[in-house]
Amino acid sequence: MPDVTALFWDVGGVILSNGWDRPARAEAARKFEIDWEEFQDRHELASPAFESGRITLDTYLQRTVFYRKRSFTREEFTDFIFAQSTEFPESRAVLSSVAATGKYLLATINNEPLELNERRIREFDLRRDFSAFFSSCYLGLRKPEEGIYRVALEVTQRKPEECLFIDDRELNLESARQLGMRTIHFQDAAQLRRDLAAAGVSVAEA
Repeated sequence: MPDVTALFWDVGGVILSNGWDRPARAEAARKFEIDWEEFQDRHELASPAFESGRITLDTYLQRTVFYRKRSFTREEFTDFIFAQSTEFPESRAVLSSVAATGKYLLATINNEPLELNERRIREFDLRRDFSAFFSSCYLGLRKPEEGIYRVALEVTQRKPEECLFIDDRELNLESARQLGMRTIHFQDAAQLRRDLAAAGVSVAEA
């Protein structure tokens, strides 16, 4: 088997918290006193287009929250959404240690809406470690669709067997494996470091 030359990383759930997941939405419903079930139903309808870059954050908010008058502003709700993102320091340290070796192409494959994706890239300086971002909002494709992995391979001109994909959701690993990519099911930073070593990936000493 050839050496790994490229590592593709999920972001939410691996390097950062999930930006706008179910617990965050539930907290938003509680904080802003909006009907949870109605909000969730509207989110599920709007989410595919939102994550695929076909609608903006403003349109998403119009469809899910501001279809009627509220006692709070769009700015307040948007600020809440953005505030949900935090870094996982231990797994970020593993990523930075891999980047420090200078041996690999490092890129993301992630599902994220445009405004949140770009804010997280800036806020957490993801460009420091990643040279490319194969995000659903740019490609119009979402994991676990096979197409998003194919695009990543085609653009980077890598053979599947020399690529390693890391994700915290098993479902998202299946299409990558079917294409011939190696995978790691992320659980925590220590496990990630061990599995990278088992795959022959160099990790610089902290």
